[in-house]
Amino acid sequence: MKLGETISATVLMGALLIGLSGCQKQEGPAEQLGKEVDKATESAGKQIEKAGEEIQDAAKGEKK
Repeated sequence: MKLGETISATVLMGALLIGLSGCQKQEGPAEQLGKEVDKATESAGKQIEKAGEEIQDAAKGEKK
């Protein structure tokens, strides 16, 4: 392999690596905040569901 071919191959590999690293998904602050809101909403939903079940049980005279 000649020096020019080696340099060309090295540059090509470097460009491919840079291109692939640019494809990785990086979360921005808005996406991170959205995930936190989703978690909080899910947690609140579970708590509301549990409270509803407790109210139903209390109405039936049952206690858990």
